Amino acid sequence: MSDCQSLGDCEDARIERLYEYLDGALSHDDLAEIQEHLQGCPACAEEHDLECVIRSVVKRSCTEAAPATLKASILERISQIQSVEH
Repeated sequence: MSDCQSLGDCEDARIERLYEYLDGALSHDDLAEIQEHLQGCPACAEEHDLECVIRSVVKRSCTEAAPATLKASILERISQIQSVEH
């Protein structure tokens, strides 16, 4: 029986540690403990994989530039709103 099964629920018991693990914020010993747990707990491994995908998509989205036409449209709309307010 995995650790999580003995605890009854992985999400509450380990989710914070999973985020720390992915952020690189764990000590060497804690890192090894989480890695070992992920190898033996399919539920936590699945949560880890999902979080990796989410982080990858967010990271990619943050590097994409908005089209120049969108920027121009937003700036024009802001200017229109400011003109109405004054």
